[in-house]
Amino acid sequence: METLTLKQKTFNSPLTKIILALLIFMFVVVIGQQIASKLLALTPLDKDVRSLLKGLFVSTACILSYIFFFKKYDKRDITEFAAKGFLSNVMIGIAIGFVLQALTILVIYLNGNYSVIAVNPIRLILIPFALMFTVAIIEEVLVRGIVFRIIEEKLGSYISLLISSLIFGGLHLINPHSGFLSLLCITMAGLLFGVAFMYSRNLWLPIAIHFAWNFTQSGIFGAITSGNEKTNSLLEAKIQGPELITGGAFGPEGSIQAVIFCTLATILLLVLCHKKNKIVAPYWKRK
Repeated sequence: METLTLKQKTFNSPLTKIILALLIFMFVVVIGQQIASKLLALTPLDKDVRSLLKGLFVSTACILSYIFFFKKYDKRDITEFAAKGFLSNVMIGIAIGFVLQALTILVIYLNGNYSVIAVNPIRLILIPFALMFTVAIIEEVLVRGIVFRIIEEKLGSYISLLISSLIFGGLHLINPHSGFLSLLCITMAGLLFGVAFMYSRNLWLPIAIHFAWNFTQSGIFGAITSGNEKTNSLLEAKIQGPELITGGAFGPEGSIQAVIFCTLATILLLVLCHKKNKIVAPYWKRK
């Protein structure tokens, strides 16, 4: 049996791989945003169109950098972004994210805390579309594609799910108006996205769920997303009432029903993962 040198052990370490991947990926994101902003500022394009193009540019750069890095580092085909099953993963993911968020808003509406003030032109949703599309790709590549996937290779699915979801929830603690319920919901959403990746072994499914959840919330129903400033939306809405139901200043992601719906969806997908033998055991339980 070949004995690895200290250099080889360090290079092959999951921690080293995660750190290098995160550094390179964040460099691409930051530089990509700067380049896109400066180039688009030179064009006569409308602000909304520039935002959409910037989002597409940064998202494409993120995906390509991920594929290039792991293809060279792991010396393998990057099946996480395989074209096969792309359409079905995206359509199913969008449907899941939309339904979960629509149900969350429906509870607020049925409780008498949601009312539509106006219906805006569709062109106004270009900015939230571009923003949520880019955010979904960046966060899913970072947390599921890098952190979850690499930890899972060593420690198995369940430990990786716990660690990556806690990191995902913790990252949102810096958002304005965050609290215990919002932390619980975001962490549970992290579990949902992680299990979605486990089931499909393709990042397009969690990306699509993540995008649809956020875009439906802010771009369609006009609610605040993760405590951030309100964006343009298709429906101009008034949301007021108990924080337990509305999520308060954090938005519907901080509501009790959002936690419940995400939990139910996670359990359902986890059951499917077991049926399809998608669970990875930790290294000490493997033969």
